[in-house]
Amino acid sequence: MGAYVVGQISIIDPLKWQQYRDKVPGTLVPWNAELVFRGVKAENLALQNAYNDIVVIRFPSLEAAHGWFQSDAYQALIPLREAAANVMLTSYEA
Repeated sequence: MGAYVVGQISIIDPLKWQQYRDKVPGTLVPWNAELVFRGVKAENLALQNAYNDIVVIRFPSLEAAHGWFQSDAYQALIPLREAAANVMLTSYEA
């Protein structure tokens, strides 16, 4: 069963955010993950969402998604992520 990680994002520091974005793809490779979609909010249609950006990453399994998040490679990026943006990450099983 596949899985997705969805990140809802409010950027604080665009330069640091770009540095973080540039480093994330390398952390996905060992987990056979694929960046599916990055986008910027166009309009709230129902309810209010405080986050302006979104990212969707596909993983072969929920275990792979959680393994990626807990990996040393990704954990090393969390301080940069936290300096760059407010990010809510959620995993979903497909």
